[in-house]
Amino acid sequence: MIRTRALYKDYPMGRDKLHVLRGVNLEVRRGEFLAIMGASGSGKSTLLHILGLLDRPDRGEVELEGQPVFHQSQARQDRIRNKEIGFVFQFYHLLPELNVEENVLLPEMVGNSLWNWVRRRKTTRRQAREVIESVGLEKQIHQRPATLSGGERQRVAIARALVQRPKLLLADEPTGNLDSVSGKVILDIFGRLNQAGQTIVMVTHDAKVAALAHRKLDLIDGKIQ
Repeated sequence: MIRTRALYKDYPMGRDKLHVLRGVNLEVRRGEFLAIMGASGSGKSTLLHILGLLDRPDRGEVELEGQPVFHQSQARQDRIRNKEIGFVFQFYHLLPELNVEENVLLPEMVGNSLWNWVRRRKTTRRQAREVIESVGLEKQIHQRPATLSGGERQRVAIARALVQRPKLLLADEPTGNLDSVSGKVILDIFGRLNQAGQTIVMVTHDAKVAALAHRKLDLIDGKIQ
C-alpha cells in the first residue's frame, strides 16, 4: 500500500549536518498494523512525517498505491494528505475554541470549497457524529477540549483523523501523554479499527504498545534494523 525507497533526511546543525534518516526502505501492506520502535532522536517521527507528506526527504521517494507522491503537484499532495491519510499525534492539536464535533469536522472544512461544504454539510455532520460515537464520545459532542480528560482529547483526535475515512492512519506516540488506563482505551480503539481493515503505522518507544501491532520494526540511528 505504501512504500519508501532509500529515504534520506538531514538537518543542519551549525556547520555540520544531523543525519536523521539514512536510506530507509519500508513497505506496509493494506490492512496491516505496523509498529516502528526507536529511542528519542532515532528518526521515527521524521519518518512518520514524511510518510504523511508533512515533510519531504532530501533523497528517496514515497509511493502510495504504487504512485510516487513527491512527483505529484503540490495541490495533489495536499489532497492526498487531507483525504487519504489520517494523523494522530502525542499532543492532540485540538482548537480550544471549537467543540468536539467542530474539531472533528475540521479536515472536511479545510479540504472543501465553501460551496462543497454547504452542499455536503448534512452528510458530513452525520459522518462526524458516527465516528465520534465509535470512539465513545457522543455525550461530549458539544464540549470544548478544556473540559475533557487527556484520554478523551486523544479520542477526539482519533475521530478527527478518521472522519475522511483515510486509507492510512499514522500515529506518533499516541499514548505517550496518557496514563495507563487512558492509554489502554486508545490502544483498544486502534485494535478495533485494524480489525475492521484500517491500515495503521504507529511509532512508539514502548514495547508493550508495539506488541499490539502485527509487525514491529526497529529504527536505530536512522536505519531500519
